[in-house]
Amino acid sequence: MNNIKIHRLTSGAAPFVGGAAAILLAAAIVSAPESSFAASLQGLKLWWNLVFPALLPFLILSEMLAASGVVHSLGVLLEPLMKRIFRLPGAGGWTLVLGMTAGFPAGAGAVQQLHKQGSITDKEAGRLASLAHYASPVTLLIVVGAAFLHSPASGYALLAIHWLAGLSAGYTSARIGGRSRIEAPPQLAEGDGKKASLPRRLYRAAVEAREQDGRSFGRLLGESVSSAVQNLMIVGGYMIIFAVVINITASMFPQLPQALAASVLEIHLGAHALSAGTSGLPSFSSGDLLRAALLSAALGWSGICGQLQALTLLKQAGVRFLPYAANRLLHGIYAFLFTLLLWKPLLNLQSAVLPAAAVPKDQLLPGIAAPETVWGFWPQALGLQILILLLLLALSAVVYVMASLRRPSA
Repeated sequence: MNNIKIHRLTSGAAPFVGGAAAILLAAAIVSAPESSFAASLQGLKLWWNLVFPALLPFLILSEMLAASGVVHSLGVLLEPLMKRIFRLPGAGGWTLVLGMTAGFPAGAGAVQQLHKQGSITDKEAGRLASLAHYASPVTLLIVVGAAFLHSPASGYALLAIHWLAGLSAGYTSARIGGRSRIEAPPQLAEGDGKKASLPRRLYRAAVEAREQDGRSFGRLLGESVSSAVQNLMIVGGYMIIFAVVINITASMFPQLPQALAASVLEIHLGAHALSAGTSGLPSFSSGDLLRAALLSAALGWSGICGQLQALTLLKQAGVRFLPYAANRLLHGIYAFLFTLLLWKPLLNLQSAVLPAAAVPKDQLLPGIAAPETVWGFWPQALGLQILILLLLLALSAVVYVMASLRRPSA
C-alpha cells in the first residue's frame, strides 16, 4: 500500500520536477550566456563532425536489413547463442553485431525496428538494447586512442575490454533477470511435424519478415533515411544540452573534479576530461593504470546523455531508465575490473595500430576527428562487423553442438 502511494506521489510530481529543472537551467544559461554558448557550440561540433557522419549510414543500413529479412535469417543462425547465453530471441544477434561495431544509438535503433515488427516484447527490447549498447569503435580507436591518448594501441586495448565487459554484463543480466521463455516459431516445422532443414528455415524467416514489412524498395529507402536523420537530430539535441549542463555544473561546483560531472553525463567530454594531460600510455605507473581503469569504466557507463539517447528511440517499448542505467553501471564495473587485470597484457601483445593518416591533424576541437577521418574509418568498421558476425556465428555453433551433446538420446 505504501509502495502504491509512493509511486503515485512520484509520478504526480515528475512533471513539476522536470519543469523546475528546466527553469533552473534557463536561469543558469541567462546568468552565463557566453560560456553556455561556447559549450553548446562544442556539443554541436562534436555531433556534426563525429556522431552524425559515423552513425547515419549504420542507422539507414540497420532499418533496411531488418525490413529485408536478412536480420531474421541471421537470427536463425544466432539463435543458440542468443537464446542460451543471453536468453533473447535469435533475431537480436544482428542487433548485437551492429551495436558493437556502430555504437549507440545505432543498436537501440535496430532494437526499435525489431520491436515495431513484433519480433521482440517490451521486456526483451530493454534487455536487448542494453546488451547492444556500446561506444562506437570510431570513438574508442580514433577519438580516445589516437587523439586523446596519442596511442592507437591503447584504443585497441580499450575496445577489446569494452566488448568483453559488455558481453559479461549481458550474460550476468540474463541470469539475474530470470529465464525468459522463447518459443520456436511454429512455421519452422514441415507439414508432417518434422523440423525443417536449416536452409529452408533461413529462407522462410527472410520471406515472412519481408512480407510482414511490405514496403517497396523506394519507400523503404526514403523512410530509412528520414527516420535515421530524425533520430540523429534528437541525439544532437541531447548532446548540445548536456554540454551546457556540464559547463554549468563545473561553474557551480568548482570543488568537484572536472572529469566527474563530464564522465557521468556525456561519454565524449568525459573521456576527454579523464585523458587530459596524458601523453601516450604505452608504459604505466600505478596511477596511470587507475586512470585507464576509470576511463574504461566511464566508457562502459556511457554517460546519462548516451543512455537517454537510446531510451528516446525505445520510447514505444516503454523501457525504463533505472534498469537500463543499472546495466550500464554493471558494464562499467566489469570494464574497470577487466582493465586492471588485462591492460598491461593487452598492450604487450603485438597488436595492429591505426595508420598515421588516420590520426586527425586538423582538429576542430581538441581530440575530435575531422569528418573525412570518420568516413575513412568506414572500411575498417565494415571489416569489424564481418569479423564480429563470424565470431558470434562460430560461438553460436559451439553452443549448439554442446547443447546437442548434453541432450539425452531418445
